[in-house]
Order: sequence, then C-alpha cells, then structure tokens
Amino acid sequence: MKNLIGKWNQISLVKRIVVGIIIGIILALTVPSASWITIFGSLFVGALKAVAPVLVFFLVMYALAAHKRGTKTNMKTILVLYGIGTFLAGVIAVGVSFIFPVTLTLTTGAEGLTPPEGIGEVLKTLLFNLITNPVDAIINANYLGILMWAVVLGLALKSASQTTKDVLGNLSDAITKVVKWVINLAPIGILGLVFEAIVTTGLSALMEYGKLIVILVGCMLFIALVMNPLIVYFYIRRNPYPLVFKVIRESGITAFFTRSSAANIPVNMKLCKDLDLNEDTYSVSIPLGATINMAGAAVTIAVLTLATVHTLGIEVDFMTALLLSVIAAVSAAGASGVAGGSLLLIPLACSLFGVPNDIAMQVVGVGFIIGVVQDSFETALNSSTDVLFTATAEYAEEYKDSKVGKTVAMKS
Repeated sequence: MKNLIGKWNQISLVKRIVVGIIIGIILALTVPSASWITIFGSLFVGALKAVAPVLVFFLVMYALAAHKRGTKTNMKTILVLYGIGTFLAGVIAVGVSFIFPVTLTLTTGAEGLTPPEGIGEVLKTLLFNLITNPVDAIINANYLGILMWAVVLGLALKSASQTTKDVLGNLSDAITKVVKWVINLAPIGILGLVFEAIVTTGLSALMEYGKLIVILVGCMLFIALVMNPLIVYFYIRRNPYPLVFKVIRESGITAFFTRSSAANIPVNMKLCKDLDLNEDTYSVSIPLGATINMAGAAVTIAVLTLATVHTLGIEVDFMTALLLSVIAAVSAAGASGVAGGSLLLIPLACSLFGVPNDIAMQVVGVGFIIGVVQDSFETALNSSTDVLFTATAEYAEEYKDSKVGKTVAMKS
C-alpha cells in the first residue's frame, strides 16, 4: 500500500485531478444515490478555506518582517494589471452583449438576499473590511482585513530580534507544508465536487439558458486565451502562452471546481513558489487578487445586466454602455471571493438603467440556476489571472533589466 501511494504521488497533480474528474463523472452517472461521495468535496473545500487565512496572515507578516531594504517588489505593476484586466473584461462583455443580444425568461429563487444599494456602499464595505478586528478577519476569511493586519504587524516586527523572525519563518514553513498536504488531496476532493455538481444540477435546468451560458463562457474564454495573453505579451515581449496554459492548468482547474477564489489561494501560493516568483510579492498579490482582481465577475455583471436591459426593451447609448463597463469593473472588485459572489452586484448595475430591484433580483435567480457553469468559469478566470499577472509583473521587470543591460553593453 505504501509503494502504491508513493507511485500515485509521483504522478503530476494535474493528471491525478483528471483521474478524479473522470471517476466523479462515472460515479454520478452510475450511482447517483450515493450522496456520501459529496462529503469528499465539502471536506476538501473546507480544508482549503480553513488553512488559507492563517497561511496569508503568517506568510505576509513574515515576508515584511524579514524584508531587506532595497529588495524590489512589483506591486504597483500588479495593481495596474489587475485594474486593466478587470476593466477590459467589462468592455469585452458589453461589446459581445451588443453583438449577440440575449433575452431572459425571468425566474424567482433569490428571495431574502439583500444586494448593495450603490457603488458607495460597495466601497464603504471594502474600507471597513480593512479595519476590522484581526481575529474576526481570520475567522471570517476577510482577506482585506487579514492583509491589513499582517502588513501592520510585519512592519512593526521589522525591528524584532532575529529569533522572533525565525519563529515566524518556521510557522510560515509549517503552514505551507500543511497546504501541500491539503492540495495533494485535490483529486479526491474534486471527485466529490464533480459528483455533486452532476447529481444535484443535471443538464436539463441549464438548457433554457443555453445562449446566455454560451455568451458568458465565450467572453471568459476570449479573455483567458486572447486578451490576457496580449496584455502579458505587451509587458514581457515573448510568447505568453506557456505561462497562460500553465496557470490555467494548475490554478484554473482547481478553481473551476471549488468555485471560490478564497479557497484557491493556497493553490496559487504553491504555484507561485513553483514558478520561483518573489515571495515578498506573491504573498500579498495573491490574497489581494482574490479580493479585487475579478475579470470574470465583471463579465457576469455586464452580460446579465445587458440581458435584463434587452429583455425589458430599454435603449442603451454608447456612453451609458461605457459607464456600465466602469461600474462592472468597480463592482467586481467588491465581489466576495465565494461562490456566487458577483451575482448580488447585478441589481447595482441594473439600477444604472432604472431597472426595478424586484426584476433585478429575478435575474440574480437566473444567475443561481446557471451558476454551476457560470461561477465555475468565472472563478477559474479570476483565480488563474492572479498568478498570471503576478508572474507577468516579475518577468516584465526582468525584461526591462535585460534591455538596460544590453544598452549598457552596446555603449561600452
């Protein structure tokens, strides 16, 4: 048995996950009544969500406490990439929605949910999340609060003794090892998630909204395979697709099934380490990206809002459409890193066109129906892009340094 487990662990994680997906599909089709299988998925996602806040807190605190003056980080470039990517995603979604207009059969199913009343409320929530109690931040997986306290404590500990910093380093290493153990269970966890998705949702409920799903998924695939590679190429001036496919394969697949950017933080941290990126940078950029880098959410908000507008026969001019792209991007940054987090921001965007809240909430109900597909692709795009842009910022710096080196060599 020990040799068998050893050989299994020697197989690449992606291949093991594919095996888990296949077995999950087979079990869902042959023994759909075996509901106990779903517990594997729940345990896997629960373990990721449990370890992620502690990982981020100690990793960021140690990175800042041990940071040596003069060491470069690329956070400014990463924040610019996050902003550009999310805004362009909104623009693409708006453009596609005009080229291929879709109408909805409105439904119920979102009763009892309270969406934010405006952009001001979204931004207010983000700001108050920054100054929350640190214990509450960790318990509730509030990553803005976790980052805020980790940064403050990390800076305060810069003058601490080396022994204290070593203890923080040992804690970070121990939590990272736990993360590795959890991620090794991904094939079994994803087996359970696939089983649950097929058994509980099925395909019949999705057929009515087929065109809407095609537009949503099409926009997200275009962003992942065309827009993002173009952005990366602009920064690093070399073929972006090896990096693009690597992050989709090793981050996007797990995010697709967990449907939570927050739960995928440990996976992304490990991938950044495998890519040999600067820990001082990715320990901050990855949890921050899980909160504000939401290209997929911008697509969902823009497409479902314009689908509502087309259903109601409301005329939309160019400037209003452009404003929708901005609102979709800003709203997306306020989407929580949990399954379905972007859907409650649809009423906010619909209010731009005077759509009543009761109708907007019916559209949220449609979102929940197609969520098994929409939210899976959305999270895969959001989470994999966090690693993509973090790596791009670092590679762009290397590209600049090589250009400077060549210029100096030519002059000498």
